[in-house]
Amino acid sequence: MQTFYIKKIKEVVQNKAEIERRLGISLKVVGKKATIESKDAMKEYEAEMVFEALQFGFSVQKALLLTDPEITFRRLSLKDFTRRKNLTEVRSRLIGTHGKTRNTIEEIADCEILIDENSVGLICHAESVDNAVTAISNLIKGSKQANVYRFLERMNAEKKKFPDDLGIKKD
Repeated sequence: MQTFYIKKIKEVVQNKAEIERRLGISLKVVGKKATIESKDAMKEYEAEMVFEALQFGFSVQKALLLTDPEITFRRLSLKDFTRRKNLTEVRSRLIGTHGKTRNTIEEIADCEILIDENSVGLICHAESVDNAVTAISNLIKGSKQANVYRFLERMNAEKKKFPDDLGIKKD
């Protein structure tokens, strides 16, 4: 049994039946506190990942993408990548003008990005999560947006060139 404090609890209550059905758990909501219970440990672990994404601020539909075993949730702290005291500038670099930078990274890396006060949440395929984390960390450290986009596009081209490559070196 796990307990989570959810910001968007109203959305969770509205989609309670779908959440219980898709995750195979029982869900109890009291105030902003959601408690999950399951007899199967794997289903409870999967539900924990979904509720961590909900707790971060993702919508129910985006968080339920985590039911796919190929998709993962990663939370990055902005303070791990910069020494700046003013994180407003860092968030501004990540978001871009009218959200253009964030949307472009989401499109190229095929992921969902949510930027909070001191952290960034990512929901994306397990094989591309490292590329998205590298792109975001480079942006935080001060790289130009064009260089970050080029990096992501190059990684996508490599992935398409060798689709069955597991990253194992051959002699």
